Amino acid sequence: MTGFSLDPELSRARRIRSRMHLSRSALNLGLGAVGVLWLVPTISLAVFSLRPEGLFDVSGWWHVLTAPTQLTLHNYSALFSQGFAAGGLLDSTLTSLVITLPATLLVTALASLAAYSLVFGNWRGRDVAFLVTVGLIVVPLQVALIPVLELYRSFGSLTGYNPFGTFAGVIIFHVGFGLPFGIFLMRNFYTGIPRDLVEAARIEGAREWTLFRRVVVPLGLPAAAALAVFQFIWVWNDLLVALIFLGGNPHQTLTLFLFDQTRSLAADYWIISTGAMVSIVVPLGVFFAFQRHFVRGLLAGAVK
Repeated sequence: MTGFSLDPELSRARRIRSRMHLSRSALNLGLGAVGVLWLVPTISLAVFSLRPEGLFDVSGWWHVLTAPTQLTLHNYSALFSQGFAAGGLLDSTLTSLVITLPATLLVTALASLAAYSLVFGNWRGRDVAFLVTVGLIVVPLQVALIPVLELYRSFGSLTGYNPFGTFAGVIIFHVGFGLPFGIFLMRNFYTGIPRDLVEAARIEGAREWTLFRRVVVPLGLPAAAALAVFQFIWVWNDLLVALIFLGGNPHQTLTLFLFDQTRSLAADYWIISTGAMVSIVVPLGVFFAFQRHFVRGLLAGAVK
């Protein structure tokens, strides 16, 4: 009886594995190169913020590779030494946090409640309300600036309190424009929650608030985290709304602080680069803190 050798098949399998390994290595190298190129502007900004003020007009940031002793924390210490004086870096950072955190928490909480009502509530007009909400997403923010200013003025004439120029006015505007997308995101996520689970809890005697707090909210945590990250970054990086609705307020946001530096004729680049790095660090910290939930919320429903 004549047998047959497996050597040709084994050799072929090894060649296929070798090609796959080479292809994977080439792909990883290509992605790594793209990632490095993508990080070059951020790296240059970080180096600028760590170089002395006198070197900005003398040499480029890449000269630090040959003279790393140029790096110093003097720029940060000079800005932080101003403390919380109005218009300073620390005061602007605190102002941005005071505006961003309530706007993020309110949008996340209200959008979750509205989405629960749209998905698990039994009332007429739910579909119409959802379509109207989706339609509001396409309304440009710039279109509503003048109407909201008029609304604030009318509200001030009636009540004696005009939200224009206050933190509350900026927060209300961000909440109003963040809710349509937040409701859309949370509603689409809640539709994936089995209705039998909610009905079983209702049969057990659970009230709506208990259902929302103990059943739906824990299951919807990934979507809520994704929405919170989106809303935080949008509000934190906002310039237009703060520029208009904080008029006359001595406390400005971090984006306004950087804007005032860039529009001056003699721009202090060391202040701009240092402030820009501070503005980057905060949203990066928020993203990495909620990274796991953020990715789960974005991928929810992608694979059934």
